[in-house]
Order: sequence, then structure tokens, then C-alpha cells
Amino acid sequence: MDSMILSKNPIGADNQQERLKLSWWIAGFTDGEGCFSVSIFHNKTSRLGWQVMPEFVLTQGKSSLSALEEVKTFFNCGHIFINKRYDNHHEHLYRYCVRKREDLNNIIIPFFHQHPLLTAKKKSFKKFYQALDLINQGKHLDKKGLEEIAQLVGKKLI
Repeated sequence: MDSMILSKNPIGADNQQERLKLSWWIAGFTDGEGCFSVSIFHNKTSRLGWQVMPEFVLTQGKSSLSALEEVKTFFNCGHIFINKRYDNHHEHLYRYCVRKREDLNNIIIPFFHQHPLLTAKKKSFKKFYQALDLINQGKHLDKKGLEEIAQLVGKKLI
């Protein structure tokens, strides 16, 4: 019993501090390696012939896959995909992606509002959540709204 070290913190305080540290690490990691994108592409089955797909992505080489797994565990959403490389790079890339609108709205957006980005990605994030707000309002389902989203994210509809 003498060798047992007891924390001076109340139960759970250590976990809360670790989660807070991890939160800021994820924000910094995203500043360096993250992407907030809204893809707009042709889809013949869509009413207007266009599909809008918002996604949050972090990319790492295979040797840093554990970092993506840590983020996926933290957010408890999204998926990790392999992007096999057959060029002069020495390892495959892995992408942690969150595409589900519910997860973007309820987990990803609030997280980055609470843990603001510091680089140019801050501007990218702002456009991303503004576009997501328009999508949530159903604006992507009419031509005017689709054009508004495209302009916001810097895409041209052909």
C-alpha cells in the first residue's frame, strides 16, 4: 500500500486534463494536417445533377496511423481509409474522414468553435461551417442555393 501513489486530484480530474490536452493537440494537428472541404460534383441521380459533400479530413502516412486512430477514438465518429501509393513515396497514406452531416454538425463544428484554429485553416473552417449551415437549410437542393454554396467554397458550376 505504501508504494501506491494517490492522485491529489478528484476522481476524473486527471482524465479531464488529459482530454483537454488532447483537444488542443487535435486542434494544432488539424491546423497542420487537416482539411475542411465541400466537394460539388456531377451526379445524374440528384435533382439538380449536382451533389454536395462536406467532409473533415486528416491525412497521415502509415507510420503515423496511430495519430489518426487517436483522433477517431476521441471524436467517436468518422472512418479511416487507406490511399495506396505506388509512386516514389515510401508509405501509403491514410485519411481520417468525417462525412456524416450529423457528426459534422454535432461533433466536429462545435469542437473547432471551442478550440479555434490559428492558421489560414481558420478561414477555411469558417467557409466550411457556413456552407454546412446552407446545406442544413436545404439550400443545396435549389439552383440559387447550390450556386451560393459553390461561390462560398470557391467552386464553379459548369
